[in-house]
Amino acid sequence: MWITSSFTRFIVFVPDRPCLRVHQRGVPLTRRALITGITGQDGSYLAEDLLEQGYEVWGLVRGQANPHVARLRKHIGDVQIITGDLLDQGSLISAVEQVQPDEVYNLGAISYVPMSWQQAELTAEVTGMGPLRVLEAIRVVSGISASRTTEPRAQIRFYQASSSEMFGQVRETPQSELTPFHPRSPYGVAKTYGHFITQNYRESYGMFAVSGILFNHESPRRGAEFVTRKVSLGVARIKLGLATELRLGNLDARRDWGFAGDYAKAMRMMLTTDRPEDYVIGTGVTRSVRELVELAFATVGLNWEDHVVLDSKYTRPAEVDLLCADPKKAREQLGWEPEVTFEELVAMMVESDLALLSFSNRPEEEPFSPDHW
Repeated sequence: MWITSSFTRFIVFVPDRPCLRVHQRGVPLTRRALITGITGQDGSYLAEDLLEQGYEVWGLVRGQANPHVARLRKHIGDVQIITGDLLDQGSLISAVEQVQPDEVYNLGAISYVPMSWQQAELTAEVTGMGPLRVLEAIRVVSGISASRTTEPRAQIRFYQASSSEMFGQVRETPQSELTPFHPRSPYGVAKTYGHFITQNYRESYGMFAVSGILFNHESPRRGAEFVTRKVSLGVARIKLGLATELRLGNLDARRDWGFAGDYAKAMRMMLTTDRPEDYVIGTGVTRSVRELVELAFATVGLNWEDHVVLDSKYTRPAEVDLLCADPKKAREQLGWEPEVTFEELVAMMVESDLALLSFSNRPEEEPFSPDHW
């Protein structure tokens, strides 16, 4: 089947889909998924979950020379890689054409909020325009040239990783799918555009496109620049005698923190429903950075007040003080519930970093990338 793309001004050939796909272990594969951002925290947990469900999993990366690809394969296993870039429309069309996925998960982004002030334009291009380019690639390869031309069940299903940072200066607590957005960072603004363009393609073209508005989700695979991982690494260094202090910014900011592995399962569940809808994913409980720090130090038997130093350079230009999810819709319609508690999460991260630093003293050798677009 030949398809002409007015968006990119070239023609692509879409091969027939195979009737049966078989896992390397001989188990029939039921569906095929393409994940952008697969080398990041969320992409790795999602790949693991999909493989456990019998999916054939493909990951989009910017180059085969990416050092995180080998590490991903070592830790995750049966993942296939295809090159592409969220900044390059043609490469995305080519990737969707070649993989012929049943589901596409767009997790790729510049996801570190403080960096979005330093690289605001790039954040807009990757985190904001990236979802548009992926949606456009799906539309082109699927042959959707007019509004609502295909049945949702027959379409490539699309998941967009939206963020609680879109709520920003919140107008109500807790925040639900109906809470208005007021983003307070270039990252939050870009995510808001990605969220609305996903909604627009769903309503304009009848595409099965959903957004998961995920609240803060952490794990030992989190990038070292994020506050939860900065704390767990800092505590581990101090416990091992590699440091004496941990410098932090606003200790009073409150977040709804959960385990990234639990949230990856929610992503898959959103694409298995009969109707495309958006969902808030979180625990419904907030904790302050101060509580996070106190619990992390207590895990190794230390008093946080003896080691934490407040440093204004880690304070955001426009702070988001309170984020708390209302996950009622996900609980009632998806049957999703978080399994790992906050206390278990913090202990998991501190213990993992103790083991990592005891072995290597180089957290850079961890297998997953914080910059995963």
